[in-house]
Amino acid sequence: MKCTTIIDNERKEVLIYTDKITNETKAIECFVLGLETEIQAYKNKETILLSQNEVYCFTSENGSIYAITENEKLLVKQRIFQLEELLSDNFVKINQSSLANITKIKRFDASFGGSLLVIFKNGYRDYVSRRQTKAVKERIGIK
Repeated sequence: MKCTTIIDNERKEVLIYTDKITNETKAIECFVLGLETEIQAYKNKETILLSQNEVYCFTSENGSIYAITENEKLLVKQRIFQLEELLSDNFVKINQSSLANITKIKRFDASFGGSLLVIFKNGYRDYVSRRQTKAVKERIGIK
């Protein structure tokens, strides 16, 4: 494989030449697209721009949406369905009120009832609903 970087101040694009689409090419594409779309979050009265790669999970609590990052829980003004449309393929809906960044998942724990507990790299935990289990397993490659 060959990699070439060309600096051109007139063009803002990334071109990928490949013989087939692979998980690696999709990951590169998601990374580049994720850099473009920043999410506005709020802490107290301060506005913070988050890159998608900083967010572990978006979750709904008491009617508000929060972005869970490495060390913080920040308020987000968009609804879950709006974030779903905006975010890269790295995010998957794990239940009715949460979107998870699959690159930030540490592991899954299965319970006797068949539900999956998602444990993120920062220690945050959430459950995959029975309705979303099949889609989540397909996205991360578990059968």
